[in-house]
Amino acid sequence: MKVDGRHFRSIWLEPDGWSVGAIDQRRLPHDFVVARLTTGDAAVDAIRSMLVRGAPLIGATAAYGMALAMRADGSDAALDRAYKSLIAARPTAINLKWALDEMRSLLRPLPPAARAEAAYSRAGAIAEDDIAINQGIGRHGLALIESVAAAKKPGERVNVLTHCNAGWLATVDWGTATAPIYLAHDRGHAIHVWVDETRPRNQGASLTAWELGHHGVPHTVIPDNTGGHLMQHGMVDLVIVGTDRVTANGDVCNKIGTYLKALAAHDNGVPFYVALPSPTIDFTVDDGIREIPIEQRGPEEVSHMTGRTSDGRIETVRIVPDGSPVANYAFDVTPARLVTGLITERGVLKADRAALAAAFPERIAAAAE
Repeated sequence: MKVDGRHFRSIWLEPDGWSVGAIDQRRLPHDFVVARLTTGDAAVDAIRSMLVRGAPLIGATAAYGMALAMRADGSDAALDRAYKSLIAARPTAINLKWALDEMRSLLRPLPPAARAEAAYSRAGAIAEDDIAINQGIGRHGLALIESVAAAKKPGERVNVLTHCNAGWLATVDWGTATAPIYLAHDRGHAIHVWVDETRPRNQGASLTAWELGHHGVPHTVIPDNTGGHLMQHGMVDLVIVGTDRVTANGDVCNKIGTYLKALAAHDNGVPFYVALPSPTIDFTVDDGIREIPIEQRGPEEVSHMTGRTSDGRIETVRIVPDGSPVANYAFDVTPARLVTGLITERGVLKADRAALAAAFPERIAAAAE
Protein backbone atom coordinates (compact mmCIF):
# COMPACT_ATOMS: atom_id res chain seq x y z
CA MET A 1 0.00 0.00 0.00
CA LYS A 2 1.02 3.64 -0.18
CA VAL A 3 2.61 6.12 2.21
CA ASP A 4 2.45 9.56 0.64
CA GLY A 5 2.38 8.02 -2.82
CA ARG A 6 5.24 5.57 -2.25
CA HIS A 7 4.61 1.84 -2.02
CA PHE A 8 5.58 0.15 1.23
CA ARG A 9 5.27 -3.26 2.77
CA SER A 10 5.32 -3.71 6.53
CA ILE A 11 8.36 -6.05 6.37
CA TRP A 12 10.95 -6.79 3.70
CA LEU A 13 14.41 -8.17 3.01
CA GLU A 14 16.97 -5.37 2.86
CA PRO A 15 19.23 -4.84 -0.20
CA ASP A 16 22.10 -6.56 1.63
CA GLY A 17 20.20 -9.80 1.11
CA TRP A 18 20.10 -10.92 4.75
CA SER A 19 18.92 -8.27 7.22
CA VAL A 20 15.22 -7.53 7.58
CA GLY A 21 13.54 -4.13 7.43
CA ALA A 22 10.27 -3.43 9.22
CA ILE A 23 8.15 -0.38 9.99
CA ASP A 24 8.40 0.38 13.72
CA GLN A 25 4.72 0.57 14.59
CA ARG A 26 5.44 1.74 18.13
CA ARG A 27 6.46 5.11 16.68
CA LEU A 28 3.34 5.69 14.60
CA PRO A 29 1.46 7.88 13.93
CA HIS A 30 3.85 10.66 14.87
CA ASP A 31 7.12 9.28 13.47
CA PHE A 32 7.70 7.00 10.48
CA VAL A 33 10.75 4.92 11.42
CA VAL A 34 12.19 1.81 9.77
CA ALA A 35 13.88 -0.73 12.02
CA ARG A 36 16.58 -3.16 10.83
CA LEU A 37 16.50 -6.65 12.34
CA THR A 38 19.82 -8.49 12.26
CA THR A 39 19.40 -11.40 14.71
CA GLY A 40 16.82 -13.93 15.73
CA ASP A 41 16.67 -12.31 19.15
CA ALA A 42 15.89 -8.96 17.51
CA ALA A 43 12.92 -10.59 15.80
CA VAL A 44 11.74 -11.95 19.16
CA ASP A 45 11.96 -8.47 20.67
CA ALA A 46 10.18 -6.93 17.68
CA ILE A 47 7.24 -9.28 18.17
CA ARG A 48 7.13 -9.02 21.96
CA SER A 49 7.46 -5.23 22.07
CA MET A 50 4.91 -4.81 19.24
CA LEU A 51 7.37 -3.14 16.91
CA VAL A 52 5.48 -5.48 14.59
CA ARG A 53 1.96 -6.70 15.41
CA GLY A 54 -1.04 -8.28 13.73
CA ALA A 55 -1.32 -12.03 13.38
CA PRO A 56 -0.16 -12.39 9.73
CA LEU A 57 2.77 -9.99 10.19
CA ILE A 58 3.81 -11.74 13.39
CA GLY A 59 3.98 -14.99 11.43
CA ALA A 60 6.09 -13.46 8.66
CA THR A 61 8.40 -11.81 11.19
CA ALA A 62 8.86 -15.11 13.01
CA ALA A 63 9.79 -16.79 9.73
CA TYR A 64 12.41 -14.14 9.03
CA GLY A 65 13.57 -14.42 12.63
CA MET A 66 14.21 -18.10 12.10
CA ALA A 67 16.20 -17.26 8.96
CA LEU A 68 18.30 -14.73 10.88
CA ALA A 69 18.96 -17.31 13.58
CA MET A 70 20.02 -19.93 11.03
CA ARG A 71 22.36 -17.46 9.38
CA ALA A 72 24.20 -17.11 12.68
CA ASP A 73 24.11 -20.80 13.64
CA GLY A 74 22.49 -23.61 11.67
CA SER A 75 22.83 -26.28 14.36
CA ASP A 76 19.97 -28.34 15.78
CA ALA A 77 20.40 -26.62 19.13
CA ALA A 78 20.13 -23.18 17.52
CA LEU A 79 17.05 -24.26 15.56
CA ASP A 80 15.33 -25.48 18.73
CA ARG A 81 16.39 -22.38 20.66
CA ALA A 82 15.08 -20.02 17.98
CA TYR A 83 11.76 -21.88 17.75
CA LYS A 84 11.27 -21.80 21.51
CA SER A 85 12.13 -18.11 21.85
CA LEU A 86 9.99 -16.97 18.94
CA ILE A 87 6.90 -19.00 19.82
CA ALA A 88 6.94 -17.58 23.36
CA ALA A 89 6.96 -13.98 22.12
CA ARG A 90 3.14 -13.70 21.77
CA PRO A 91 0.76 -16.45 22.96
CA THR A 92 -2.54 -15.69 21.20
CA ALA A 93 -1.95 -15.29 17.45
CA ILE A 94 -1.96 -18.75 15.84
CA ASN A 95 -0.10 -17.50 12.74
CA LEU A 96 3.06 -17.37 14.85
CA LYS A 97 2.97 -21.10 15.57
CA TRP A 98 1.89 -21.90 12.02
CA ALA A 99 4.85 -20.06 10.48
CA LEU A 100 7.35 -21.52 12.92
CA ASP A 101 6.03 -25.05 12.37
CA GLU A 102 6.38 -24.48 8.62
CA MET A 103 9.97 -23.36 9.07
CA ARG A 104 10.96 -26.12 11.48
CA SER A 105 9.48 -28.91 9.36
CA LEU A 106 11.43 -27.62 6.35
CA LEU A 107 14.72 -27.04 8.15
CA ARG A 108 14.95 -30.04 10.46
CA PRO A 109 15.79 -32.62 7.75
CA LEU A 110 18.41 -30.38 6.13
CA PRO A 111 22.11 -30.33 7.01
CA PRO A 112 23.02 -27.29 9.14
CA ALA A 113 25.01 -25.68 6.33
CA ALA A 114 21.93 -25.61 4.06
CA ARG A 115 19.46 -24.25 6.57
CA ALA A 116 20.05 -20.52 6.27
CA GLU A 117 19.47 -20.36 2.52
CA ALA A 118 16.36 -22.54 2.78
CA ALA A 119 15.03 -20.47 5.68
CA TYR A 120 15.33 -17.19 3.79
CA SER A 121 13.63 -18.72 0.77
CA ARG A 122 10.70 -20.06 2.81
CA ALA A 123 10.33 -16.83 4.80
CA GLY A 124 10.13 -14.87 1.56
CA ALA A 125 7.51 -17.29 0.25
CA ILE A 126 5.44 -16.91 3.42
CA ALA A 127 5.48 -13.14 2.95
CA GLU A 128 4.47 -13.40 -0.71
CA ASP A 129 1.73 -15.91 0.12
CA ASP A 130 0.33 -13.51 2.71
CA ILE A 131 0.03 -10.78 0.10
CA ALA A 132 -1.75 -13.11 -2.34
CA ILE A 133 -4.11 -14.32 0.39
CA ASN A 134 -5.00 -10.77 1.40
CA GLN A 135 -5.70 -9.84 -2.21
CA GLY A 136 -8.10 -12.79 -2.34
CA ILE A 137 -9.80 -11.61 0.85
CA GLY A 138 -10.06 -8.19 -0.73
CA ARG A 139 -11.80 -9.48 -3.85
CA HIS A 140 -14.40 -11.46 -1.90
CA GLY A 141 -14.98 -8.64 0.56
CA LEU A 142 -15.30 -6.14 -2.27
CA ALA A 143 -18.35 -8.03 -3.53
CA LEU A 144 -20.02 -7.46 -0.14
CA ILE A 145 -19.30 -3.75 -0.26
CA GLU A 146 -20.53 -3.50 -3.85
CA SER A 147 -23.79 -5.25 -2.95
CA VAL A 148 -24.38 -2.67 -0.21
CA ALA A 149 -23.49 0.15 -2.60
CA ALA A 150 -25.94 -1.17 -5.21
CA ALA A 151 -28.80 -0.82 -2.74
CA LYS A 152 -27.98 2.82 -2.00
CA LYS A 153 -28.71 5.98 -3.90
CA PRO A 154 -26.13 6.88 -6.57
CA GLY A 155 -23.07 8.42 -4.94
CA GLU A 156 -24.24 7.64 -1.40
CA ARG A 157 -21.31 6.34 0.61
CA VAL A 158 -20.96 2.92 2.19
CA ASN A 159 -20.06 3.19 5.88
CA VAL A 160 -17.84 0.44 7.26
CA LEU A 161 -16.92 0.17 10.93
CA THR A 162 -13.70 -1.58 11.89
CA HIS A 163 -11.90 -2.28 15.15
CA CYS A 164 -8.20 -2.32 16.04
CA ASN A 165 -5.85 -2.49 13.05
CA ALA A 166 -6.39 -5.24 10.51
CA GLY A 167 -4.82 -3.15 7.78
CA TRP A 168 -1.68 -3.56 5.75
CA LEU A 169 0.37 -2.72 8.83
CA ALA A 170 -0.96 -5.93 10.43
CA THR A 171 -0.01 -8.03 7.40
CA VAL A 172 2.74 -7.90 4.81
CA ASP A 173 0.55 -5.81 2.48
CA TRP A 174 -3.13 -4.96 1.77
CA GLY A 175 -4.45 -6.07 5.17
CA THR A 176 -7.35 -8.37 5.95
CA ALA A 177 -10.30 -6.21 7.03
CA THR A 178 -8.99 -3.27 5.00
CA ALA A 179 -8.26 -5.15 1.76
CA PRO A 180 -11.89 -4.87 0.56
CA ILE A 181 -11.94 -1.22 1.64
CA TYR A 182 -8.78 -0.36 -0.32
CA LEU A 183 -10.08 -2.18 -3.41
CA ALA A 184 -13.42 -0.37 -3.19
CA HIS A 185 -11.68 2.99 -2.77
CA ASP A 186 -9.26 2.35 -5.63
CA ARG A 187 -12.18 1.43 -7.91
CA GLY A 188 -13.91 4.71 -7.20
CA HIS A 189 -16.65 3.57 -4.85
CA ALA A 190 -17.85 6.10 -2.27
CA ILE A 191 -16.68 4.51 0.98
CA HIS A 192 -16.11 5.83 4.49
CA VAL A 193 -14.62 4.04 7.49
CA TRP A 194 -15.55 4.49 11.14
CA VAL A 195 -12.27 3.81 12.94
CA ASP A 196 -12.55 2.64 16.56
CA GLU A 197 -9.72 4.16 18.58
CA THR A 198 -9.19 0.71 20.19
CA ARG A 199 -7.98 1.35 23.69
CA PRO A 200 -5.70 0.60 25.39
CA ARG A 201 -3.02 0.57 22.68
CA ASN A 202 -5.04 2.75 20.30
CA GLN A 203 -4.18 0.76 17.19
CA GLY A 204 -7.24 2.17 15.45
CA ALA A 205 -6.45 5.80 16.18
CA SER A 206 -2.70 5.48 15.66
CA LEU A 207 -2.41 2.83 12.91
CA THR A 208 -5.65 2.32 10.98
CA ALA A 209 -6.32 6.06 10.74
CA TRP A 210 -2.70 6.65 9.73
CA GLU A 211 -2.68 4.14 6.90
CA LEU A 212 -6.16 5.06 5.62
CA GLY A 213 -5.18 8.72 5.63
CA HIS A 214 -1.95 8.13 3.75
CA HIS A 215 -3.81 6.09 1.13
CA GLY A 216 -6.56 8.71 0.82
CA VAL A 217 -9.49 6.70 2.19
CA PRO A 218 -12.16 8.87 3.91
CA HIS A 219 -12.45 7.94 7.57
CA THR A 220 -13.44 9.20 11.01
CA VAL A 221 -11.87 8.16 14.33
CA ILE A 222 -14.42 7.43 17.06
CA PRO A 223 -14.22 6.45 20.72
CA ASP A 224 -14.70 2.72 21.22
CA ASN A 225 -18.10 3.25 22.86
CA THR A 226 -19.60 5.11 19.88
CA GLY A 227 -20.21 2.19 17.53
CA GLY A 228 -23.49 1.07 19.09
CA HIS A 229 -24.94 4.57 18.83
CA LEU A 230 -23.98 4.80 15.16
CA MET A 231 -25.60 1.43 14.45
CA GLN A 232 -28.83 2.47 16.20
CA HIS A 233 -29.07 5.47 13.89
CA GLY A 234 -28.38 3.61 10.64
CA MET A 235 -24.92 5.08 10.21
CA VAL A 236 -23.08 1.74 9.83
CA ASP A 237 -23.75 -0.49 6.81
CA LEU A 238 -21.45 -3.32 7.82
CA VAL A 239 -18.71 -4.17 10.28
CA ILE A 240 -15.48 -5.77 9.08
CA VAL A 241 -12.84 -6.76 11.64
CA GLY A 242 -9.76 -8.95 11.60
CA THR A 243 -8.83 -11.79 13.92
CA ASP A 244 -5.86 -13.41 15.63
CA ARG A 245 -7.39 -16.88 15.77
CA VAL A 246 -10.56 -18.57 14.52
CA THR A 247 -11.57 -21.91 16.01
CA ALA A 248 -12.80 -24.97 14.12
CA ASN A 249 -16.34 -24.00 15.13
CA GLY A 250 -16.03 -20.42 13.89
CA ASP A 251 -15.45 -18.57 17.17
CA VAL A 252 -13.35 -15.45 16.60
CA CYS A 253 -10.58 -14.22 18.90
CA ASN A 254 -9.68 -10.60 18.19
CA LYS A 255 -8.61 -7.41 19.92
CA ILE A 256 -10.47 -6.66 23.14
CA GLY A 257 -13.76 -4.91 22.44
CA THR A 258 -14.62 -6.88 19.30
CA TYR A 259 -17.24 -8.93 21.16
CA LEU A 260 -19.09 -5.76 22.20
CA LYS A 261 -19.18 -4.57 18.58
CA ALA A 262 -20.60 -7.93 17.52
CA LEU A 263 -23.33 -7.69 20.16
CA ALA A 264 -24.27 -4.19 19.04
CA ALA A 265 -24.29 -5.25 15.39
CA HIS A 266 -26.48 -8.28 16.17
CA ASP A 267 -28.96 -6.14 18.11
CA ASN A 268 -29.24 -3.63 15.26
CA GLY A 269 -29.26 -6.00 12.29
CA VAL A 270 -25.88 -4.81 11.01
CA PRO A 271 -23.85 -7.49 9.17
CA PHE A 272 -20.73 -8.43 11.14
CA TYR A 273 -17.93 -9.91 9.04
CA VAL A 274 -14.51 -11.20 10.02
CA ALA A 275 -11.68 -11.14 7.46
CA LEU A 276 -9.03 -13.80 7.91
CA PRO A 277 -6.27 -15.64 6.08
CA SER A 278 -6.45 -19.43 6.32
CA PRO A 279 -3.33 -19.71 8.57
CA THR A 280 -5.40 -17.96 11.25
CA ILE A 281 -7.78 -20.95 11.48
CA ASP A 282 -6.93 -23.27 14.37
CA PHE A 283 -8.56 -26.65 13.80
CA THR A 284 -7.12 -27.93 17.09
CA VAL A 285 -9.46 -25.66 19.11
CA ASP A 286 -13.24 -25.99 19.28
CA ASP A 287 -14.36 -23.64 22.06
CA GLY A 288 -12.70 -20.24 21.74
CA ILE A 289 -13.94 -18.89 25.07
CA ARG A 290 -12.53 -21.75 27.10
CA GLU A 291 -9.54 -22.92 25.08
CA ILE A 292 -7.79 -19.88 23.60
CA PRO A 293 -5.17 -18.35 25.92
CA ILE A 294 -5.88 -14.64 26.34
CA GLU A 295 -2.74 -12.56 26.62
CA GLN A 296 -2.61 -10.16 29.56
CA ARG A 297 -0.26 -7.30 28.87
CA GLY A 298 1.43 -4.78 31.14
CA PRO A 299 -0.67 -2.30 33.14
CA GLU A 300 1.16 0.70 31.72
CA GLU A 301 -0.74 0.30 28.43
CA VAL A 302 -3.92 1.21 30.34
CA SER A 303 -2.52 3.57 32.96
CA HIS A 304 -0.46 5.68 30.54
CA MET A 305 -1.00 7.34 27.16
CA THR A 306 1.51 8.71 24.67
CA GLY A 307 0.88 11.59 22.29
CA ARG A 308 2.27 14.71 20.71
CA THR A 309 2.09 17.97 22.64
CA SER A 310 1.15 21.28 21.06
CA ASP A 311 4.82 22.19 20.77
CA GLY A 312 5.69 18.96 18.96
CA ARG A 313 7.15 16.86 21.78
CA ILE A 314 6.19 13.20 22.17
CA GLU A 315 5.23 12.66 25.80
CA THR A 316 3.85 9.79 27.87
CA VAL A 317 1.55 10.70 30.75
CA ARG A 318 -0.20 8.76 33.48
CA ILE A 319 -4.02 8.94 33.39
CA VAL A 320 -4.90 6.50 36.21
CA PRO A 321 -4.56 7.41 39.91
CA ASP A 322 -1.49 6.09 41.68
CA GLY A 323 -2.30 2.86 43.46
CA SER A 324 -5.32 1.89 41.33
CA PRO A 325 -4.93 -1.69 40.05
CA VAL A 326 -5.18 -2.19 36.30
CA ALA A 327 -6.30 -5.21 34.25
CA ASN A 328 -5.19 -5.43 30.62
CA TYR A 329 -6.75 -8.31 28.72
CA ALA A 330 -5.55 -7.97 25.13
CA PHE A 331 -8.22 -10.05 23.35
CA ASP A 332 -11.77 -11.33 23.64
CA VAL A 333 -13.74 -14.05 21.86
CA THR A 334 -16.81 -13.45 19.71
CA PRO A 335 -19.00 -16.58 19.49
CA ALA A 336 -19.67 -17.88 15.99
CA ARG A 337 -23.41 -17.23 16.38
CA LEU A 338 -22.74 -13.47 16.20
CA VAL A 339 -20.64 -13.67 13.01
CA THR A 340 -22.47 -13.05 9.72
CA GLY A 341 -19.64 -14.49 7.66
CA LEU A 342 -15.92 -15.17 7.45
CA ILE A 343 -14.18 -13.45 4.53
CA THR A 344 -11.35 -15.75 3.42
CA GLU A 345 -9.19 -16.08 0.34
CA ARG A 346 -11.53 -18.86 -0.80
CA GLY A 347 -14.78 -16.99 -0.38
CA VAL A 348 -17.20 -15.75 2.27
CA LEU A 349 -17.99 -18.69 4.57
CA LYS A 350 -20.45 -19.44 7.31
CA ALA A 351 -18.82 -19.35 10.73
CA ASP A 352 -19.12 -23.08 11.42
CA ARG A 353 -17.09 -26.26 11.27
CA ALA A 354 -18.65 -27.64 8.09
CA ALA A 355 -17.96 -24.54 6.02
CA LEU A 356 -14.40 -24.14 7.27
CA ALA A 357 -13.61 -27.83 6.81
CA ALA A 358 -14.98 -27.86 3.28
CA ALA A 359 -13.00 -24.78 2.27
CA PHE A 360 -9.69 -25.74 3.91
CA PRO A 361 -9.35 -29.54 4.14
CA GLU A 362 -5.56 -29.28 4.01
CA ARG A 363 -5.59 -27.23 7.22
CA ILE A 364 -7.50 -30.01 8.98
CA ALA A 365 -4.96 -32.55 7.76
CA ALA A 366 -2.08 -30.40 9.00
CA ALA A 367 -3.73 -29.96 12.40
CA ALA A 368 -4.08 -33.72 12.76
CA GLU A 369 -0.36 -34.37 12.23
